[in-house]
Amino acid sequence: MRFDENADLDTSQIDDLRGSGGGGGGGPLGGRVALGGGGLGIVGLILYFLISQLGGAGGGGLALPGGLTEVGGGQTADNTRIAQSCRSGADANTRLDCEVTAVVNSLDGYWSDAFARSGVTYRPPRTNFFSGAVNTGGCGGATSDVGPFYCPADSEVYIDLSFFQELETRFGAQGGPFARAYVIAHEYGHHIQNLLDTNRRVQAGDSGPTSGSVRLELQADCYAGAWANHATTVPTASGRTLITDVTRADINAALDTAQRIGDDYIQSRLGGGRVNESQFTHGSSAQREKWYTTGLQTGDPARCDTFARGVDLG
Repeated sequence: MRFDENADLDTSQIDDLRGSGGGGGGGPLGGRVALGGGGLGIVGLILYFLISQLGGAGGGGLALPGGLTEVGGGQTADNTRIAQSCRSGADANTRLDCEVTAVVNSLDGYWSDAFARSGVTYRPPRTNFFSGAVNTGGCGGATSDVGPFYCPADSEVYIDLSFFQELETRFGAQGGPFARAYVIAHEYGHHIQNLLDTNRRVQAGDSGPTSGSVRLELQADCYAGAWANHATTVPTASGRTLITDVTRADINAALDTAQRIGDDYIQSRLGGGRVNESQFTHGSSAQREKWYTTGLQTGDPARCDTFARGVDLG
């Protein structure tokens, strides 16, 4: 995936909290895993299961569901650096924070248009970059252990950019810009669900292969695929198309990421080899690939109704 080097980037929806003193999260998997309450993360509940099974949290305890745990305070956004560094598609081709900013711009453009065609006003989420730990406006605090997540209470996305390296080193994903875009687009999918009140159909703590939690996550994957279908045609606010090239290798990398964050894959590869379907919260690898592909092939969010009666989740 490449960005038009002359396309303008808009950082107005980004809050840069990196280095702002968000509080200690401990080492990898060392702090309290913070989830639930409405905090929706791409792998967080799976990591909760693994740590609780393997005892990785030590004496720190785990918070599930009931909201995110507390971390230190005092965070303030300083957007000066990113506004100065991320001005064009050329920056997005060379800097990770600018790349994610460009993907956010594309997602806002796509969903704004999709909502407008339905006669509904789209309200974009804010995206927060943080390091180590973060305090949200409505879901409490979280450490990087959760992975990227969306907080419905404040309608914002939170991501420690080091997660993308974790995907490659710990999960063995191919990585690359389109795979990273899938992760961001998935969290945006949760924002769409929040705007449409879909997330209210899921009860906290719900789990299992056909649970509401799994249906919610698979729908977010499908929404991510729908955006991916249109990624090379979505213009910026100035009317210039931002993403210029998506290859078959890019799509394969996104599918590879979807496969490696399936409940069964993570449980079997990182959780000691035992797969417990009753603990599924995000869907199996096959399900995640299927629903991302459904969105990708159709380009139609209406085809993403994983809650429809009789739907085959795969």
